[in-house]
Amino acid sequence: MICFPNAKINLGLNILEKRSDGYHTIETVFYPVQWCDALEVVEDRRQRTEDGTGKFKEDIKFSASGLSIEDEMKNNLCFRAYQLLKKDFQLPPLKMHLHKIIPMGAGLGGGSADAAFTLKLLNELFHLKLKKGALKNYAAQIGSDCSFFLENVPAIAGGKGELLEKINLSLKGFFILIVKPEVHVSTADAYRMIVPQQPERSLKEIIKLPVYEWSRNFGMKNDFEKYVFEKFPAVSEIKNNMYQQGAVFASMTGSGSAVYGIFEKNIYNKNDFSGSMIYEGILD
Repeated sequence: MICFPNAKINLGLNILEKRSDGYHTIETVFYPVQWCDALEVVEDRRQRTEDGTGKFKEDIKFSASGLSIEDEMKNNLCFRAYQLLKKDFQLPPLKMHLHKIIPMGAGLGGGSADAAFTLKLLNELFHLKLKKGALKNYAAQIGSDCSFFLENVPAIAGGKGELLEKINLSLKGFFILIVKPEVHVSTADAYRMIVPQQPERSLKEIIKLPVYEWSRNFGMKNDFEKYVFEKFPAVSEIKNNMYQQGAVFASMTGSGSAVYGIFEKNIYNKNDFSGSMIYEGILD
């Protein structure tokens, strides 16, 4: 069975306060985009011992292709999702292959998407009959934004990113250009440099306005941009370039380093962003 975990972008990102548990309370809007990995899971019926006990030689064979995944398998979020379900269910041995296309360290949520889709795939493939709430409990143990990908619809996220409220928002028909430069932004360092503050207007208000008004008059912003742009001016240049090419809204997503532009027409010049990873498409 195969599926295609997709990325997300952040429409605004406010860091509201630092919590007593060391995490931060945030306010953001998650919006799905169709920049996708490919994930395949199949039962491995050959992985049984030859002594007739019926025990399995090993639980999982994990392989990967596409973009290089440097972490060991035990740190991969797909593997962690499998391990969580394995604790509660008698899963047979399986083979899992991840073809990585969504860039890592970009603020696009690719790892969380892979984990969420692993949970959904295993639930369906092995008839675990887990309902949405149970899947969300597993997802919350993996990552703060992992739950979003279980439903994959626009939502305002609060708390650490796990508190989701669906919203009636459609950017259907707009073009999106995502540019990931050869810059690695440490999320931990970005959070350390943030001074939490309450925004003048909540994203719940701003997101109801036409996309043309989001940044021009009402200040939709990503609080991480100040730190990232100062440390990596090339990221700031990408955003400025998108506006110069006619974007109606542009922003860094997550803690970076990917920057996206939303365009009414595909009028941008991709050649201006040579040396970066690029995705372009039409929003759903």
